[in-house]
Amino acid sequence: MRSVLIVDDEPNIVLSLQFLMKKAGFDVRTARDGEEALAEIARDAPDLVLLDVMMPKRDGFDVCQTVRANPAWQGIRIVLLTAKGRDVEREKGLALGADDYVTKPFSTRDVLARLEKLVPSRDGS
Repeated sequence: MRSVLIVDDEPNIVLSLQFLMKKAGFDVRTARDGEEALAEIARDAPDLVLLDVMMPKRDGFDVCQTVRANPAWQGIRIVLLTAKGRDVEREKGLALGADDYVTKPFSTRDVLARLEKLVPSRDGS
């Protein structure tokens, strides 16, 4: 089963993404901040990380950069989620190694379609 780690400090966003990802067939785990996210990744690396940019302790840019610096985690797909929609933030996220960048508010259907391209189901569909 494909696995996803949802990292966001907003409970409503976590709940909606959790529901969406479970419905799409992902094994879902969550973290509330950057430090918790890195601990979860170290414990059991997911296929995909949905990562909020603005969080307490360590922001999403820092977490993304830390994941990309670890050779053991190179296969993890990272999608940054943020209310910051300016091009400079998008470019920074992609330069740090994010696979995609989604601005809030987002369409759950659009997010799911993008994620399916990054992490196709194991049966190839």
